[in-house]
Amino acid sequence: MQADASSDGYGQLLWTPSAEQAAASRMADYQAWLAREHGIHTTSYHELWRWSIEDIDRFWSSIWTYFDVLGEGPLTPVLGQREMPGAQWFPNTRLNYAENIFRQASTERPALIARSEDAPPRELSWAELERDTAALAAFLRARGIGPGDRVASYMPNRPETVIAFLACASIGAIWSSCAPDMGPTVVLDRLRQIEPRLLFATDSYSYNGKQHDRAPQVDELLAALPSVRHVVQVPGPMQGSRSTPAWRNRLDWADAIATPAAPRYERVPFDHPLWIVYSSGTTGLHKAMVHSHGGVVLTHLKTCALQHDLRPGDRLLFLGSTGWIVWNFQLGALFTGASIVLYDGNPNWPDTGALWRFIDEQRVSHLGCGAAYLIAAKKDGLRPRDIGALTQLRAINVTGSPLPVDAYHWAYEAIKPDLWLASISGGTDIASGFVACAPTLPVHAGEIQCAELGVAAFAFNDAGQPVVDEVGELVITQPMPSMPVRFWNDEGGRRYRESYFETFPGVWRHGDWIRFTPRHTSVIYGRSDSTINRFGIRMGTAEIYRVVEELPEVRDSLVVDLEYLGRPSFMPLFVVLQPGLTLDDALRQRITEQIRSKASSRHVPNEVVQVDDIPRTLSGKKMEVPVRKLLLGTAAEKVASPDAMQNPASLGFFVAYAARLASALPSGA
Repeated sequence: MQADASSDGYGQLLWTPSAEQAAASRMADYQAWLAREHGIHTTSYHELWRWSIEDIDRFWSSIWTYFDVLGEGPLTPVLGQREMPGAQWFPNTRLNYAENIFRQASTERPALIARSEDAPPRELSWAELERDTAALAAFLRARGIGPGDRVASYMPNRPETVIAFLACASIGAIWSSCAPDMGPTVVLDRLRQIEPRLLFATDSYSYNGKQHDRAPQVDELLAALPSVRHVVQVPGPMQGSRSTPAWRNRLDWADAIATPAAPRYERVPFDHPLWIVYSSGTTGLHKAMVHSHGGVVLTHLKTCALQHDLRPGDRLLFLGSTGWIVWNFQLGALFTGASIVLYDGNPNWPDTGALWRFIDEQRVSHLGCGAAYLIAAKKDGLRPRDIGALTQLRAINVTGSPLPVDAYHWAYEAIKPDLWLASISGGTDIASGFVACAPTLPVHAGEIQCAELGVAAFAFNDAGQPVVDEVGELVITQPMPSMPVRFWNDEGGRRYRESYFETFPGVWRHGDWIRFTPRHTSVIYGRSDSTINRFGIRMGTAEIYRVVEELPEVRDSLVVDLEYLGRPSFMPLFVVLQPGLTLDDALRQRITEQIRSKASSRHVPNEVVQVDDIPRTLSGKKMEVPVRKLLLGTAAEKVASPDAMQNPASLGFFVAYAARLASALPSGA
């Protein structure tokens, strides 16, 4: 589809790195190294990117060499098998994720800084992190856990979770994590598939100033997971206020790390599973994606060091639970010598300035968050620059959904003018970004800076042809090391192929609408499976949200088109207003006129409806497809599991609305 004329507002230049900033970046150093060591001269980021996707063998080999990855075996061939799906990377090498993490150990900076709602901030040195990781790894080995065994976690974003993961990685066990705010149903949908042998679990956690007991939920998990032979209890804030949980074969965390052991790292084949992560569906069997040690090591080195410019001494805080892929991604900052800052709790507790005070106090250099967080801060009238000096903060990475133009302007006015504000888009599927950021490029309002190095990202039209300045399907035409090795329990790889490779054989179709501009930036327009196809004209939902949520009265919104199997189009728009406001005819008219004038006259909704809340997944994504299915007549229990939602009570309105809609629409509509 053609880019809509409503693109006005996109593209304004907001920030350009100074010559000194660009020259000091890891990206500039890598380009100079390529020229010096390999005779590969590039004068721009786009030239470098073009080389990286046209000579992928030399590019990924250069990443291994430039970062001096610890491992063994010849680097040739880089690709033993090139086809997608089924590409086989560095088949003659062996390495270990945790070994490559701990080579960055330093006495000059902490490895972790942790904040939780129920305790003061604490630091964990590199020596302490490696000590506890080695002790726990030996503890796991003594209980028969080894390469290929699955280990699951039901813990919050705290140092013990990082230690548990690194211990598993060091022995070649396969990690899989669910956040403790997930209910048993959605956790079991994941963990039943992989049959873990050991579970790390907390008995409680704090969020928004309240303590949440999880001991009964762990009881439910254990009853349904006979494969679990041991449970390691990590104490939460309620520990000591009630009796010890009677979990079968329960072990204490303190005992698990009590006996010192020498660090020992099991080097495994490049494609050996590191972790299993899950698609963010709200119902049904989640895709269990297997990522490899080698694929994650190379990709996170490239992404964290080159694209995000993380360096020794930097501090990365990425808001997100342990059930969202950003938790896995933030660990990659340790590869660069940066420290990671674990934020366990509500960023708006005890007040909306809490996160920004903490960022200032802890000298955070890189903040990662969902777009919804920044949009809400803007709607709340927050001015972080008035809360703290934020002198060390130089970059904010935004993901989860497109960041609207007005939020870009707000960030430069309300946070700081000299800010590298980078919208990024990738996901669980690759544990990284497809289109993201580079420290040597400018920032334009509403646009993503570039495709990542080594990522052959293009927009395809319906005929499978690449297009520029038109909206098309986001595709990847060359293999990447961090594409899933496979899906767990996917006999013959059928579900893997159906998920990515059926539309364009041999080409990865990701399921997002994207437009690449002539200057190689990009704009994401939302999921292609929730596209509005109004009167034959397709539009991404993000285009509607952008213009609707520009209005100061509107905090949040959701739109669906109910055209289906020949029924007439009916498109309701649901809006959450600022506290105390009520949707009247005047505001309704302003909303529809905003869409007509700034988005498309063909996409004015049939109805604008005020709601208290927009249904969201646990990772904060708007539940467009489940709401559409609900309004088309699917039963609520079949479209979404409450355990997979941030706000399950929000569905009640839509269930009632679906019933009214069914009785109001004419027969056959």
